[in-house]
Amino acid sequence: MHSVSQEHALNAMPIAEAESTRFWREERFGGMECLSATFLTHEYAPHAHDTYSIGAIEHGAQISTIKGSRESTGPGSLYLINPGEVHDGAPAGSGYRYRMIYPDATLMRSVLEDVTGRAVNGTPAFRTHLPVDPEMARTFQIAHRRLEANVGLLEADETMFSVLVGLFRRHGETIVLPPETREQSAVRHARDYLAENYECDIGLEELARIAGLSRAHLIRAFRKEFHITPHAFLTDVRIRQARRLLRAGAPPATIAMECGFADQAHFTRHFKARTGVTPGQYRAA
Repeated sequence: MHSVSQEHALNAMPIAEAESTRFWREERFGGMECLSATFLTHEYAPHAHDTYSIGAIEHGAQISTIKGSRESTGPGSLYLINPGEVHDGAPAGSGYRYRMIYPDATLMRSVLEDVTGRAVNGTPAFRTHLPVDPEMARTFQIAHRRLEANVGLLEADETMFSVLVGLFRRHGETIVLPPETREQSAVRHARDYLAENYECDIGLEELARIAGLSRAHLIRAFRKEFHITPHAFLTDVRIRQARRLLRAGAPPATIAMECGFADQAHFTRHFKARTGVTPGQYRAA
């Protein structure tokens, strides 16, 4: 367990001179993925997660685009990204060090139901993506360090559980989506088609026919709705499937072929651009 003075000392440490990542899973939190990393030049390609993305920068600054809105963040700010929301990230200045967790919807619902004592109707979501909340950011970093340091189970579990509760109390809500428009229905049909046929080499004309839109209209409407192009979305879906296969123990070379990548090098490049780690690192965690 870190004392208050130790926590302050950790925050005062300079950014490392080399890039580094540590990735692991916390089975006590439903296999929640966790990442601590230092990035000096690495840039994330636009991507989304099936899970929530929650984190905070310890040192330095990052420039992020989330759902089309671009902003620079540093210590004191939080990352609160809902499942399916497209985002990227690049170092600002000399780089940054940050900590992230990726809890799934099942975990978040169970946490909220534990707190409220009733079933969650609707979808838990964060209202804002990059709130400035130094107190919550500091609390999150402490909880994350305790998980990483593998301190006593009760101490680590209690701290992280309290963080998840606190984040939603301050920045969360339960939303019910409004009825979709005809254009939204068309591009979501195209999105679902890509997700269901990710291993195939799908052309623009084929996808436009599926959506019932012209090619130009499809690209424009797809980007408007999802803040990403159809091709970038397809690549992201392939990476998400690759993550599932890696967790199941499949070798990267086989995954590259099964997920529609040209070769293993092509797969590795896209994987790291969206996760910050290589397929080998991800599989070994």
